[in-house]
Amino acid sequence: MIMPNPYIAAGVAVSTATTDAIYVLFNAAVSARRRVRAASMSSLWYLLSAFAVISYTSNPVYVIFAAAGSWLGAFGAVTWVGRGDLPAKPH
Repeated sequence: MIMPNPYIAAGVAVSTATTDAIYVLFNAAVSARRRVRAASMSSLWYLLSAFAVISYTSNPVYVIFAAAGSWLGAFGAVTWVGRGDLPAKPH
């Protein structure tokens, strides 16, 4: 097994984090029936996933970084999107 390059590992993690965040935003746009936003998010989703897929197919160790980035991206995006669902606090 080849030692992973730390820069590529970081790139894979950031790429999958961003990809999953975009996926969450895509689902929110579909649920809200925002066609242009959903189509744009879908396009970004596929473009961003290309780097991770190409990177970790050359070394299976990168899958670990892809999974970590995926978890962070989905968690962060759901946290960010969920803030809009909270009712305003009375003064």
